[in-house]
Amino acid sequence: MAQTVILHGTSQRIFAKTLIERAPVDAVVTVREATRNNDQNAKLWALLSDVSRSKPEGRHWTPETWKAAFMHVLGHQVQFCEGLDNSGPFPLGFRSSRLTVRQCADLITCIIEYGDRHGVKWTDPALTEERAA
Repeated sequence: MAQTVILHGTSQRIFAKTLIERAPVDAVVTVREATRNNDQNAKLWALLSDVSRSKPEGRHWTPETWKAAFMHVLGHQVQFCEGLDNSGPFPLGFRSSRLTVRQCADLITCIIEYGDRHGVKWTDPALTEERAA
């Protein structure tokens, strides 16, 4: 049976060590940073929608296109291929759902900094209040 342990503290680390000690031969163990959380995901898409509605620099892009552009700025590999039915390009490569918490925070910061420089009107009251102060 597969087990996932989030290492919040000492007791989780002890439990993880116990699982490893009891694991059968040829078991596989993976340790990785946590991926973005639901709050980050919601904030990311709200920010991308705000940027898309603002059309900075005259760019009439969808939130998905803006996401790819910002991920590219941060060095993530994003490529586009032409669809088979001539319906336009579609993104390939790095997916934001695979971002770690830290990588998603960097992406959110990048979007906010760009939006602030280009006069994006944020719908998040916290961002509006921060800029007014």
